[in-house]
Amino acid sequence: MKIIIASDIHGSASSAKNILSKANKNDKIILLGDIYNHGPRNPLPDGWAPMEVAAALNSHKKNLTVLQGNCDSEVDQMISEFRFKKKLTLNLDRLLFFSHGHKFNIDNPPSKLAKGAVVFYGHFHIPYIKEQDGVYFVNPGSCALPLGGNPKSYATYENGKITIFDLDDNVIIEKQL
Repeated sequence: MKIIIASDIHGSASSAKNILSKANKNDKIILLGDIYNHGPRNPLPDGWAPMEVAAALNSHKKNLTVLQGNCDSEVDQMISEFRFKKKLTLNLDRLLFFSHGHKFNIDNPPSKLAKGAVVFYGHFHIPYIKEQDGVYFVNPGSCALPLGGNPKSYATYENGKITIFDLDDNVIIEKQL
């Protein structure tokens, strides 16, 4: 199973539609939060249209999991045909942990992770794959409001391989675990 992981859409309909277009019907899509709102410190992203984002995500709700970010509010549930989760753990070929990143990240990891586990989170808008004490920490960057001169980006996980791509599908970082 291929998992497409994106974060920090911040209401950009063009970015949301771009990410959704990368999935086939058997892929799982996991969005790491900050879906509709741009937040008070961020500019409006290109294509800002939260209701269009909601319509696009609602049409993919069968293979979609959305995590709640610090810019996501209870009222966002009113336009969503899915529920936001605080965190998600999957046991595939290894343990995969997903959250937005404002609570769990490389500086504050979830407890009791075995070596080889992978922690995916957004929040910081900068793509990277880092290893610390045998645990891998992956930030796919932001698909709408990247920071640090980075391109808009997303990640995939498939058969122990993590790849971070720009939105034109050029590989930015790749790691076979």
